[in-house]
Amino acid sequence: MKLANTTWIFVFLAMLAVTAGPYRAAGAVELQESPAAISEALSMRPSPSEGESLPWTEPVPRTSLSWFGLPNASAADIGVPLYEQDLQQGDFGFQLLPDGLIYRSYLAGPKEPRMSAGIISIPDDSTLWDATIGGRLGIFRLGNSDPIRPRGFQVDVEAAAMVRLDIPEKVDVRSTDYRVGVPLTWGDEVNQWKFSYYHMSSHLGDEFWEKNADFPLFRQARDALVLGRSMYLTDSLRIYAEVGWAFYSVASDPWEMQFGLDYVPRVATGLRGAPFFAVNGYLREELDFGGGLNAQAGWAWRADTRSHLLRLGFQYYNGASPQYAFLPFHETQYGAVLWYDF
Repeated sequence: MKLANTTWIFVFLAMLAVTAGPYRAAGAVELQESPAAISEALSMRPSPSEGESLPWTEPVPRTSLSWFGLPNASAADIGVPLYEQDLQQGDFGFQLLPDGLIYRSYLAGPKEPRMSAGIISIPDDSTLWDATIGGRLGIFRLGNSDPIRPRGFQVDVEAAAMVRLDIPEKVDVRSTDYRVGVPLTWGDEVNQWKFSYYHMSSHLGDEFWEKNADFPLFRQARDALVLGRSMYLTDSLRIYAEVGWAFYSVASDPWEMQFGLDYVPRVATGLRGAPFFAVNGYLREELDFGGGLNAQAGWAWRADTRSHLLRLGFQYYNGASPQYAFLPFHETQYGAVLWYDF
């Protein structure tokens, strides 16, 4: 299936942008009381006498909920941002090895560096174990210290090995893609940009090669520059698009692009977690700008004071194989996957 006609995807994203409503900061509070109730509450507030002023009480930050306190916690305490006051802090400066990322990896991006493991089924082929071992982390940041909603300029490094194992064939290694890169990112709580370099190469597994000596070789290699843009339409919903150009490539053409959306909690979830979903379209020039469509949905857990994200859910993929050694072959995948992002 080639996805050369992507008009419907852009229409879908435009509809989401219209219906999602304006961005509201995490610290914003909606008034639930009527004007009469607010006036009554204000009338009961003591008025200072002439020359006096009411003492100012510094707001006390809410502590994170313990594991043992979660079952007895009220619903209002679950999922409330822990960083409302941090948004107003002016701790702008240089930081080495900062927590969090300004430009986050795409949840449904098939070639994003992270930790993941999933069992997928490809009809008329086999049951496979797809795993990614790697991640992305910040080297230094010129910005604030918020790990969840950082703003400023940041230099990251990324590296990952994306391996496919054939479970019925004694868990033989079919293929492995390797990726390393250096993203330069900048932005704030709503808008983010990325300019990065990455190297990608694909390799057939030794066991697969021994059993399939006549298999055609598609050993790809790419050294590419990428320009990306992402924007949060709401506190949890992000849309993004990026374009990449390879100045050196083997068995592939220079241009590629991807776009999609992520919906995932950006606040501490506690043990209860929260739903997530993500969609990604990846188009490549050597496929006449066809490619693959990846969709994910499930449950997510966000850490209290860090940006770490754990997800468990289902994945559907339709398109050219995300394992580049098998790129000319079409795959329709169904599977259950566990993902972890730093």
